[in-house]
Amino acid sequence: MTVSLSHVHVFVDDPDAALEFYRDTLGLEVRNEVENDGFRWITLVTSDQPEIEIVLSQPQAGRSAEDGDLMAALLAKGELPGLLFRTDDLDGTFERVRAAGNAEILQEPADQFWGVRDAAFRDPSGNMVRISQA
Repeated sequence: MTVSLSHVHVFVDDPDAALEFYRDTLGLEVRNEVENDGFRWITLVTSDQPEIEIVLSQPQAGRSAEDGDLMAALLAKGELPGLLFRTDDLDGTFERVRAAGNAEILQEPADQFWGVRDAAFRDPSGNMVRISQA
């Protein structure tokens, strides 16, 4: 029996801003986009791992108003789990993110004591995104 990762959900408050960051700035590819009941789900993949889908969705989509509001509040505070990416060109990726101006830079590329070189950002919704050198 094998178990593998297929999807990762990321809550976003503005799907268009998130799409601009993840597709246009980081270079992910849109696999699917679904509209339902006034909300959108956008599925993206990386070219190196197309079997792992990143699903951007709004906190209120598919849940009660109360639960959606709680998730939105956590998102606004930057308290939801973030994403960790790898790249073969951290400096180039960092400069691309900086030039796009659609993410808050938290940490410029730096060598970490745990053995990786990485950078950190907040996406347009406030999610932590770390990118390390492959």
